[in-house]
Amino acid sequence: MKNLFTILLFSCTLSAFAQTDSLVDNKTEVDYKWRVSMPYFVPEGLIVDSWNDRTSTQHLELHIKRNLDNKNIIGLKLASWRLFQPMGITWWDGLLDKIESESEFYPGHVRETGIGITYQRMLWKGLFATVEVLPQLQTYMDLDGNKIGNDFKLYTSYHLGYHIAFGKKKHFFIEPQINCMYWMFDNNAPEGFKELDDKWRNYFLFEPQIYLGWNF
Repeated sequence: MKNLFTILLFSCTLSAFAQTDSLVDNKTEVDYKWRVSMPYFVPEGLIVDSWNDRTSTQHLELHIKRNLDNKNIIGLKLASWRLFQPMGITWWDGLLDKIESESEFYPGHVRETGIGITYQRMLWKGLFATVEVLPQLQTYMDLDGNKIGNDFKLYTSYHLGYHIAFGKKKHFFIEPQINCMYWMFDNNAPEGFKELDDKWRNYFLFEPQIYLGWNF
């Protein structure tokens, strides 16, 4: 979390000094019809050793977007992650230390996978707002990795951020942003999972995030 805030602060400072860094101000970048991006922490999740960690979310996420014009961008979101505790536990709940919060661990894991749609609107220079809607299939597993149930979840997120492109041809970009998430319909969780889900909220507010991407 400390590293994320450091990167976020650095990116915001950099954007204040960047020249012609946004999609709207740079006509060269508008020529790129497509872009791909992912949250900055995804490559960390690809490390094999981390998948053996009880608290690893095994988070994989990819965005494929098309620039319709200088203002409107639509796309697909492909995502899969594994939860070891309710998503509604926020940083202000005092449970940042995963070891101290073991009482909130699921009796196993839940794998959530889906393909969704996104819409991004450029508001002013590099400032943007994004809405993402992600239907997900949920697979519940016990501590031994055995499947014990299925469910469906509709996950939505709302983003406010800033687009910063780098390099002579503006291929590479980062998007520091603040996200709010809300989800619904996950009501058929097995016993033990449902008890913890009902204890916590079905939204998460003000998560800092950074997306890394490439225009082409």
